[in-house]
This record gives sequence, structure tokens and C-alpha cells, in this order.
Amino acid sequence: MEIKHALDNAAIRAAICASIGVSQQAITNWKSRGVVPVEHCAAIELATDRAVRRWELRPDDWHLIWPELIAAEGAPAPTEKRAA
Repeated sequence: MEIKHALDNAAIRAAICASIGVSQQAITNWKSRGVVPVEHCAAIELATDRAVRRWELRPDDWHLIWPELIAAEGAPAPTEKRAA
């Protein structure tokens, strides 16, 4: 599931807002940018009872931020970062 779909559900958005104290507008901004700030990802995963996973919120760099999740059940294969 990509971030736009992960954050489309109204119940999920409400749980995130209530749990971590962000506005609906913040979530809309994250969806538009296609990335959630790192400092919110673990809290979102907990607030949604793992319905939304950190690797869905940070699809390009989750494995660099949370290497312990690489072997987690359901985790996608890490993507290689391209040199700029």
C-alpha cells in the first residue's frame, strides 16, 4: 500500500489526528508530498494498530531509518538508493 492509499481512510486519519496531535491538513500535506516526517511514522503505526506500516509511509528510505524492520513479516524488499 502506498502512502496516498494508507492515509485515504477517514477512520485511519481520525486515529492519527487524535493519537499524535496533528491536523487533517498536515495529513493532506503528507499525502501530497508522498512522505510522512520520520518523527511521526512509529506513532502512526501504533495508532493504527499496524494497519499502516512505517515502510508504507517512507517507501524509499524506511530500511535505512529502521533496519530492524527489514526482516519483519510483510516488509517489502529494500530499494536501492541511487547516487545523485
